Amino acid sequence: MLDSLKQAGMNIGREINRAWESLSEGWRELLSRSSNALTHFSRGKEEAAVTGSDLARFPRWGLLAGEVEETAKDILVRVELPGLEKEDCHVSIEGNMLYMSGEKRIERETSDSTYHVMERAYGSFQRAIPLPRNVDADQAEASYRNGVLTVRVPKSAVASGTTVRIS
Repeated sequence: MLDSLKQAGMNIGREINRAWESLSEGWRELLSRSSNALTHFSRGKEEAAVTGSDLARFPRWGLLAGEVEETAKDILVRVELPGLEKEDCHVSIEGNMLYMSGEKRIERETSDSTYHVMERAYGSFQRAIPLPRNVDADQAEASYRNGVLTVRVPKSAVASGTTVRIS
């Protein structure tokens, strides 16, 4: 009996160790791949739409996952911005940095509801994305479709800066 209890304890220990390693690996990958995508959302206008205790439960950090792709002629930046309209986002380029800012607003059907899961962040945000080459910011084009902002900027020998209109 003692041996079977000892064996069961060892099996439980191995399973806990395996689960911990899997969780640790997931967190390491999330942090290494997404640390730049982790974006702070500051509270503002949405406070009027959410009552006391609900507001405190909303996350202040969210992922704005993106990618930077280089072709022979251009730098392409794509960032997932679900829940935003193109008018809610602003893009500018200064030197080799692309700057994004905007506001993600809370949309509630009623104020007398109760949240059971809150994983989406709301509020104003800013994000800076380094570009791998000098770009001609005056020739930048931006579009927003299906929750994805795409900015295409031609490469250049000299860096420049401008605000980019989103179509």
